[in-house]
Amino acid sequence: MPEVTAYSIDAPDGEFTKTTITRREPGPTEVYVEIKYSGICHSDIHTARSEWGRAMYPLVPGHEIAGIVTAVGSDVTKHKVGDRVGIGVSVDSCRECDECLSGNEHFCTGKGDKRKVMTYNSIGRDGQPTAGGYATGITVEEDFAIRIPESIPLDKAAPLLCAGVTTYSPLKYWGAGPGKKVGVVGVGGLGHMAVQIAAKMGAEVVGLGRTLAKRDDALALGATEYVATTDADSMKKLRGQFDIIISSVSDGLDIDLMVGLLKNRGVLVEVGLPQHPATFRIGSLVGRNKVLAGSNVGSLAEMQECLDFCAEHGIASWVEVIGGDEIDEAYEKVVASDVRYRFVIDTGTFDA
Repeated sequence: MPEVTAYSIDAPDGEFTKTTITRREPGPTEVYVEIKYSGICHSDIHTARSEWGRAMYPLVPGHEIAGIVTAVGSDVTKHKVGDRVGIGVSVDSCRECDECLSGNEHFCTGKGDKRKVMTYNSIGRDGQPTAGGYATGITVEEDFAIRIPESIPLDKAAPLLCAGVTTYSPLKYWGAGPGKKVGVVGVGGLGHMAVQIAAKMGAEVVGLGRTLAKRDDALALGATEYVATTDADSMKKLRGQFDIIISSVSDGLDIDLMVGLLKNRGVLVEVGLPQHPATFRIGSLVGRNKVLAGSNVGSLAEMQECLDFCAEHGIASWVEVIGGDEIDEAYEKVVASDVRYRFVIDTGTFDA
């Protein structure tokens, strides 16, 4: 069984340390992937710090994984050695429930030994805790390894496995395209992908943030306008203007303010996962048939669609590549919104 170098954390207030973990040899339908890059998602931070409930320690996070297939099981048909692949938030599902059979593995309702298995902080089919992408290798079911087009560099591809598909899925579902006006609240790790994707879908895109600090970046990403949500006059002018608003804000979103910006039958989609409960006036929805929705990552098919769409339209994540010994510092910077716009760990630094 292959041993790989990884970075793990042992407690909510701990620091990341280099360690060695064991990956299983690929089973008949599994592939072994040599990880090249792993993005840092805010979900990693919430989990590592037990902000969504007690994590299973020691924890190796990471669900934005890009690498190369170096071994395949005897029955594998989708991948071969040398293929460029990505791995997202899950590595297995029951394959039998209605959701799985309808192509929505991310909503798997399986129980017991046959259930959805998250890339980390979960229990795998082998009964062992799963470990994520802050490592030099991983073994996964072939279906959960997504082909990365050659035109996308692996470091820029890694965040597409979460940040990319998490914004692509609701934009596609709610019909972003020509003639539609899309607002993106929070031009960060997810938001900067939402701006690019919505613009390439043909929509008019407006960035929304507390200040104008990200205005130039938002315009470079494809937005036609960027507005501060703290500017009352600007907010008043935008009332009733949007068909779709995508919010990646992780806490403190003024839902009533955002709903007020929607057209009749418009939708506000939350793709962030706030730590604290939110409140809003039901009447702000009922009066104009508006919709408040959530969206959870995307299916395996949507992940492939997202990567192919990004390749076709020249979309990539804006990344800052770091070494394994910089993870703790990167976490603090993510919390402080001090990154443009995704930290990506180069696993080639692990054995240096």
